[in-house]
Amino acid sequence: MARGGFPPVVSGNPIRILCVEDHPVFREGLRIILESQPDMVLVAQAGNAVEAIAEFRRHRPDVTLMDLRLPGADGADVLVSIRGEFPDARIIMLTTSDTEGEIHRAMRAGARAYVLKSMPKDELLAIIRSVHGGKRHVPPAVAARLAEHLGDEDLTTRELEVLRLIRDGYRNKQIADQLGIAETTVNFHIKNLVGKLRANDRTHAVTIAVRRGLLEI
Repeated sequence: MARGGFPPVVSGNPIRILCVEDHPVFREGLRIILESQPDMVLVAQAGNAVEAIAEFRRHRPDVTLMDLRLPGADGADVLVSIRGEFPDARIIMLTTSDTEGEIHRAMRAGARAYVLKSMPKDELLAIIRSVHGGKRHVPPAVAARLAEHLGDEDLTTRELEVLRLIRDGYRNKQIADQLGIAETTVNFHIKNLVGKLRANDRTHAVTIAVRRGLLEI
């Protein structure tokens, strides 16, 4: 509800939302909440990574609510896969976890918001509208954790895996086959790790990583 108890004024098309959540009860709760809003429409739901990517391609939603932990996959990996193909995707990570590593990973991967599932309904709806409007959102408690390590540029586990395969002479397509991910996702990881290491290219990134002790020769 907007200020004063009135529903939000609908101007133009409603916000088209994809919900990616493997727990049926929580997914149903989200459906009820979203469908009660006059300025939102739930265009699709997915319960795993494969369905999430397929539904995103099919519907091209305005905003995606993505569970961080999905069966057989990590929500952050799905986020990377989608943004590798659709760089402008606006994805909100939904999770019960507030651990620093997962927060960093999600935000570095391009999440527009990181939201705890314990958040009140009205705050979640406000964040969806804010993200749809082009803004980013991190809850104050999460922001405080991020601020403690501002400037840290640790590589993620996946980025280190990609870096090791680059070191071993694999090309991007071969890395994708080895890790079971899309080549666009590999390209996204390489772009991130090159930026974090302030390298000129993938080969230079390996050299820097070895020098810093992140990789063995």
